[in-house]
Amino acid sequence: MEKRHIGSLKVSVVGLGCNNFGRRLDFDATKAVVDAALEAGITFFDTADTYDGTRSEEYLGRALGRRREDVVLATKFGSRIDEQRRGARPEYVRKAVEDSLLRLGTDRIDLYQLHTPDPSVPIEETLGALDELVKAGKVREIGCSNFSADRLREAEEAAHEGAARFVSVQNEYSLLHREPEGDVLPECERLGIAFIPYFPLANGLLTGKYRRGQDAPTGSRLNSGRSERLLTERNLDIVERLIEFSQRQGHTILELAFSWLLARPAVASVIAGATSPEQARSNAAAAGWKLTDEELAEITSVVTNPG
Repeated sequence: MEKRHIGSLKVSVVGLGCNNFGRRLDFDATKAVVDAALEAGITFFDTADTYDGTRSEEYLGRALGRRREDVVLATKFGSRIDEQRRGARPEYVRKAVEDSLLRLGTDRIDLYQLHTPDPSVPIEETLGALDELVKAGKVREIGCSNFSADRLREAEEAAHEGAARFVSVQNEYSLLHREPEGDVLPECERLGIAFIPYFPLANGLLTGKYRRGQDAPTGSRLNSGRSERLLTERNLDIVERLIEFSQRQGHTILELAFSWLLARPAVASVIAGATSPEQARSNAAAAGWKLTDEELAEITSVVTNPG
């Protein structure tokens, strides 16, 4: 699989999001997904300390085992686990990393990300604590998530010369959620920051399993009542036209969703979850469509003018 850079890290262009581990998958099912992802060429694994109350990190660490050295391991801190474990205060950053290292069963985290901004803490203080972790060898690179362009600029200006700086930002981005194109993606290109899209499949809407006039699959995320805002007439129209477009080119809408994101220069790896080995393999295989300028223009027309 093609690889791209996040700072000094070299990652597969398809990454595995691990938010299902523990929450929807027990350990045996987690290991089966991890095994399939590795066999399919995925080397970038992204989790967070809050996923299923810290169990995602535990399951991922156990599932990787000795194969830890074969992957780029990313996790996050800062979202609320409980009243004591949350935020971006330097003293908490130091504790959070030790807890994550223990759960993951490793001596270092390749990409350590601030999960969400903490307005109560000056970003310079958080960056200082993260720089200490890099210098101590506990973290290789640092990143952020859910940051606006203004916050990215603020963090860049606050980073001291020679100290660790954010090399990535992980925000929601898909064919159906294009907000980052306004200012975050241009800021990433200006600063040389890698962009990591999450929810690239719009909670499954861009897999093709939700079709106009058909019931949602039993047990699916949108059928369970979550993200109902996505099942609009407009989005369903877009999905139908994207499916038709993909089929004309000999591809699937899943391949389109991944390959369209990877056509953006700032995008380093597309993070998608999987609840089965088959999904992990399908995601890994979906990034090979090299879209032409003409195809990209047609896709833009479909998404902006679905009627």
